[in-house]
Amino acid sequence: MKTKLKTNDQVVVISGADRGKRGKILAVSAKNDKVIVEGVNKKNKYIKATQENPKGGMITREYPVNLSNVMYFCDKCKKGVRVQKVISDGKDKGRTCNKCGKSIDK
Repeated sequence: MKTKLKTNDQVVVISGADRGKRGKILAVSAKNDKVIVEGVNKKNKYIKATQENPKGGMITREYPVNLSNVMYFCDKCKKGVRVQKVISDGKDKGRTCNKCGKSIDK
């Protein structure tokens, strides 16, 4: 699935356990339809003891969220909105908010 969201976009989670949380996209996997959002879908990962980490232990990290569960957060509209691509004269001019028309790409 082709996505209009990119790394460092502010998004809001629209469904699931973390509904309503906002964060920045850290990574996008269009192949798997997943995104990793900062501070969302955090889980504990248990680390085996190694030479670098002799005690082993537990770390908390963000896990992927399905792409359909996040929307771009528009600063002007103050809510999650759809994103549209603007094309004029056959050239891609960037992305805009579908509600207010504010340009996303600067």
